[in-house]
Amino acid sequence: MPQLNDDSLEVNKIQGTSFQYSAVRLENLEATEYTLVTIVTDVSGSVAGYKDNLEKCIQEIIGACKHSPRPDNLLIRLLTFNSKEEEVHGYKLLANCNPNDYKGILHCGGNTALYDASYNAIEATLAYGKTLTDKDFDVNAILFVLTDGVNNDSTYGRDKVGESLQKAVKDEVVQSLVSVLIGMNVSNPVVIDYLDKFKQEAGFTQFINIDEATDKKLARLAEFVSKSISSQSQSLNQKTPSQPLSLTI
Repeated sequence: MPQLNDDSLEVNKIQGTSFQYSAVRLENLEATEYTLVTIVTDVSGSVAGYKDNLEKCIQEIIGACKHSPRPDNLLIRLLTFNSKEEEVHGYKLLANCNPNDYKGILHCGGNTALYDASYNAIEATLAYGKTLTDKDFDVNAILFVLTDGVNNDSTYGRDKVGESLQKAVKDEVVQSLVSVLIGMNVSNPVVIDYLDKFKQEAGFTQFINIDEATDKKLARLAEFVSKSISSQSQSLNQKTPSQPLSLTI
């Protein structure tokens, strides 16, 4: 899988976990406030049938964000997962994210480490958020976890995801964190119920489901994600998260 990190990013370990993440060096940040955006996508074997549509969705999200009201205040991280998580790139300035670079980045196979990927995403958000806050940046965050199945290959449990989201509220290292769990290509009621229960028990802000991963429906998802990012960025310094948007397909 292509790695889209560059010399402007440095690798950091997350204390108390087996994870690490990369992020832009502080000396390369020129604004005083940032929204940390994390996109986490399933690349297990079942995603292979629509991976081209999913790559296009990611490209459209990045492209749409460049036309948002605050493009200079967005830092983007992309994480994929199957049996393990892989950081495609760490927190990069949106200006350094080229939509064309996301073509051909997804390679599918393996199982679904949904809990590990979710935990990784939240912990990295909080770790980098604290680094920025400690240096007097204003920070909030939004993350999206996209999956088409149930967890079947994680080291960490569902409880760790919930503890991490609770820590985001208690520790206040970011002004607010919006977390969206997204079912992709999920029409099985058992799987939908499973993901909805995961949302409730872990404490995600929102769960939405897409029954078919068609080009048209994933384009609507891209629009939803980009608008949610823009809304959360504009809410920075209001001390409250943006209000969840609805997705109609």
